[in-house]
Amino acid sequence: KMAAAVGAAGAAAGLWSEVNRCGQNGDFARALKSVNKILQINKDDVTALQCKVVCLIQNGNFKEALGVINTHTKVLTSDVIAFEKAYCEYRLNRIESALKTIQSASQQTDKLKELYGQVLYRLERYDDCLAAYRDLIRNSQDEYEEERKTNLSAVVAAQSTWEKVVPEDLGLREATYELCYNSACALIGQGKLNEAMKKLQKAEELCRQSLSEDSDVTEEDIEAELAIIHGQMAYIMQLQGRTEDALQLYNQIIKLKPTDVGLLAVIANNIITINKDQNVFDSKKKVKLTNAEGVEHKLSKKQLQAIEFNKALLAMYTNQADQCRKLSASLQSQSPEHLLPVLIQAAQLCREKQHAKAVGLLQDFADQHPANAAEIKLTMAQLKIAQGSVTKACMILRSIEELQHKPGMVSALVTMYSHEEDIDSAIEVFTQAIQWYQQYQASQTRGANPKSPVHLSLIREAANFKLKHGRKKEAISDLEELWKQNPKDVHTLAQLISAYSLVDPEKAKVLSKHLPSSDTMSLKVDVDALENSHGATYVRKKAGKLTGDNQQKEQGQGDMKKKKKKKKGKLPKNYDPKVTPDPERWLPMRERSYYRGRKKGKKKDQVGKGTQGSTTTGSSELDASRTASSPPTSPRPGSGAAVSATSNVIPPRHQKPAGAPATKKKQQQKKKKGAKGGW
Repeated sequence: KMAAAVGAAGAAAGLWSEVNRCGQNGDFARALKSVNKILQINKDDVTALQCKVVCLIQNGNFKEALGVINTHTKVLTSDVIAFEKAYCEYRLNRIESALKTIQSASQQTDKLKELYGQVLYRLERYDDCLAAYRDLIRNSQDEYEEERKTNLSAVVAAQSTWEKVVPEDLGLREATYELCYNSACALIGQGKLNEAMKKLQKAEELCRQSLSEDSDVTEEDIEAELAIIHGQMAYIMQLQGRTEDALQLYNQIIKLKPTDVGLLAVIANNIITINKDQNVFDSKKKVKLTNAEGVEHKLSKKQLQAIEFNKALLAMYTNQADQCRKLSASLQSQSPEHLLPVLIQAAQLCREKQHAKAVGLLQDFADQHPANAAEIKLTMAQLKIAQGSVTKACMILRSIEELQHKPGMVSALVTMYSHEEDIDSAIEVFTQAIQWYQQYQASQTRGANPKSPVHLSLIREAANFKLKHGRKKEAISDLEELWKQNPKDVHTLAQLISAYSLVDPEKAKVLSKHLPSSDTMSLKVDVDALENSHGATYVRKKAGKLTGDNQQKEQGQGDMKKKKKKKKGKLPKNYDPKVTPDPERWLPMRERSYYRGRKKGKKKDQVGKGTQGSTTTGSSELDASRTASSPPTSPRPGSGAAVSATSNVIPPRHQKPAGAPATKKKQQQKKKKGAKGGW
């Protein structure tokens, strides 16, 4: 037994030497085999179990490593292996479990604090994460300081982007492209797009410089690393309205086939938003990239939510009503207070011509979520206007108390009531808004009650509206209030005098004394300079004295003008002064008393008319033997007179055209001949 024990100890020592050598060389697969042999000798060896967990983690077998930890809980206590356990849970995307493991550890080591910051970032607890990284930077001094600063800047960028927090200046020196990139993201969150673009261009330059120093890095590797920077550049272009440039850059990134599924999902989503209801086939292909495995662990909650919203909208645009309802209902269950799911459902109902049901759905949501009722009611009003129920739309808008006094709302309501010719309601809207501002100003100034510019503007608009619709007496009080606030306002005084002149002329005369005199109102204008200025439509000719020669020329031109005669009008070529012109010649043919209309149903005689072999023309006309030898037939009665009278035909402009039908037939023949060109 003693010999066997010594032999086992010697074998274990050799295995530990192998484990140590493999660990230093990074060959964790061979190290794991040696550790397993050690565990066969002593299955509860704590050091061997720890080494096995580390080897599995280094090989990427996080699930197996966590299984070893959970199997040997008696030996591997939380104090011994807390970091490894939390790290395995973090890599398996069990973020909440990782947080509990870290918090349950009795001793918070630097490794656990680093991991704690990562876990808080994934949980989107940015304030706690910021505090954790600040503490780490303050109390750590090692070669990982640059990485900690990069993580700190990423937290600040996330706060600016997702929580709209104005970031504080951390005083970080942007010496790396990662820091420049995070700084650009923070600027995008603040809406400073031009500054953000410059930061991204600097980040691209630093990235190229950093990677080009490594001879093993190819141009393709550099482009792959730059993909995320270019994606953010394209996003800025899209926000600036340069959609064509953004789309081109997005497609270039997709062609590179980056391995980051999160980046691909975001780019695909942004392309879908550019396509909207156009190029739906391309959008359906791009949406597949958003369904890739692991996307949900790469993006923030708001990014994932935006992708789901766009999926629902795409289903609506592609007429997949059931899919649209399913996606929007799922979104509503996840975020009951969010507006977009219910708006998408209402839009789908409107596409199905169920406007009443859509309004009912929106009303239910407004009742359940009063905080979001304003935007919902605006949509309801829009639907009512689309249905032609303008008065009901006005009622819905007036029920939004927080917007009643806004100038835009007042303008919209007044316009809609004017369209419905409900002037009293329009004036009531003005009155309520003016009263609100009076009460607000009184509460803010403790009774001093000065009028704000918006308040005065509303009073003026109300007065103009009342004057326009003949409410002179009601407008007078508003104009007097305005004149009281600014007695030097001549325009208001003129309006007030004009209104009083129709109601109380004596009062108008009294007020007219306050108008400035004509001398003070006159403007010194150089008339000649004004007439000679560019764009003058009329220029007065300067009067000058004429010399002898010029005067004679002017007189000669005047004589010539007097001698000019009017040209005689042109007469028709066949005009006959002896014939009285047709009195109806200026009227269209259809309006003349002798117009009988077209004779329908009669066609010209044609050779091929009738049954096969028959002819419509007389045989005497077609018999060639009779044309030369036969004596001419006697003319029909009146035919000779018609031929002899050709020289004395009265032109059709001067008499009633007896041959009008024949003229029409000739025109029809010409049209038919022209129609043959279609062959």
